Order: sequence, then C-alpha cells, then structure tokens
Amino acid sequence: MSTMIAPRLSDTQLGELLTLIKAADSVELKLTIEEPHQYSALHGLQLDPLDAQVRQVYFFDTPDLTLNQAGVVVRARRVQGKGDDTVVKLRPVIPDQLPPALRKSPNFVVEVDAMPGGFVCSGTMKRTLSRAEVKNAVRGERPVRKLFSKEQRAFYAEHAPEGLTLDDLTIMGPIFVLKLRMTPPEFARRLVTEVWFYPDGSRILELSTKCPPSDAFEAVAETRAFLGTCGIDTSGEQHTKTKQALEFFSQRP
Repeated sequence: MSTMIAPRLSDTQLGELLTLIKAADSVELKLTIEEPHQYSALHGLQLDPLDAQVRQVYFFDTPDLTLNQAGVVVRARRVQGKGDDTVVKLRPVIPDQLPPALRKSPNFVVEVDAMPGGFVCSGTMKRTLSRAEVKNAVRGERPVRKLFSKEQRAFYAEHAPEGLTLDDLTIMGPIFVLKLRMTPPEFARRLVTEVWFYPDGSRILELSTKCPPSDAFEAVAETRAFLGTCGIDTSGEQHTKTKQALEFFSQRP
C-alpha cells in the first residue's frame, strides 16, 4: 500500500482523513491487484487456496442502482462453516454527526477504508443470522426484509430513498468468494486475502489489514514494507469490490 495516504492526497484531504480516523472505531487498509499480477501476488504471499473459507455474497439494489447512488449498500452473506450475516451500510459518513444512540449500538461500527489514492468513512449496521436464512430468502421462500433486524430496517428507512422498501430491491448475486486470513511471521498483523469470482469469469483480488485508529499510519508503513518484500506491486488501478459487483449485476438481467 505504498501510496495509500500521503503521496497521493492533498493537504486538505490529509486533514480530512486525520479527522475521520480520530473519530472512527477502526481503520481498514485495502489494496486491489489487477488480474495480470494476481497469481504472482498469491505466490509471493505463499498462500494455499485450500486454507481459504468459501463465501457467497449477495447485494440488494434497484437495476439502476438507486440505493448505491444514495450512498446505501445492502448486503447478505453466506459463510462456510458459520452462520449467515447481513449489513446495511451508509457511506460516506462524518462520525461526529451521527446520533450518539446509534454510535452506542453494539451492532453499529464506523470504519475508515483507505486504499492508494483515496479513502471513505462508512457506518455499518450488522446482524448475524443462522445458516440457510439467506438461501431461503434469495429462493423467494421468505421476504428479504426478514433478513434484517429492527435496527437495520430503521437505519435503512432513514437513509434510503423514500418509498423504496427492502422487499422492492432486486437480488444481485451470488458472487463466489474465497477468503483467507493469515499472520505472516515477518508481518505482525493479520492479513486478509479475498478473491471475488464474477459469473463472467473475471475476478478481483483484495488484500487488507485492520488496525485501531491510533495505529493507522504505522500500519501503512509496515504494510508497505511487507508487501514490497513479497514483490507485490501497489501502483495499479484500484477497484472496490462493492462497486464492481453492483455495476456488474446492474448491466445484466
């Protein structure tokens, strides 16, 4: 993540980033790697794909991405060996402007995502489900709204376009995902690797690591040094998984 913050951001952007980080609950550093360099990156990290966890990810929006344009992301996920989960996310947010009651909820988190050349602060309301709940909803066996808690539905209603209910949304997916967590001996942080496979055969590879806000700039330097030793190029064009997924499905029936 060699140019994740300072080299590509203006002084004004740096000031904004510092303010957001101080008020956030966590910071996640992200790097996406373009397809021609993905195999070499996985080889450099010495990853074994058989260690990965299998996931299925679904998004919910209108065909013209009305929710996304309003800054709202609705997602459901199935996780191998675990229960399902859902999130309702709003971005960007300014942490200090969020209601205190919302910040106190154990199901709500404010996180800054930073990648080379940019950053965004989001507020996410989460819910953990039992197995098969997402599968039953996408099969039409239960209403989509039932996947979301009262807190999530209230958060959605406050920020989604008026009149657009959860049951009005189109199911987009699934996307097949392999996720692998590791803590390399020479890198004292947990590194997460995700490969998202799209139905047309394309894929996106993302490397990420989380840290507390007070540790963000140190984490950037350490991550940059570690990826350099693995021969991973951090100068490629960046793509966000959510944006690419929504655009992919919005262009298809």
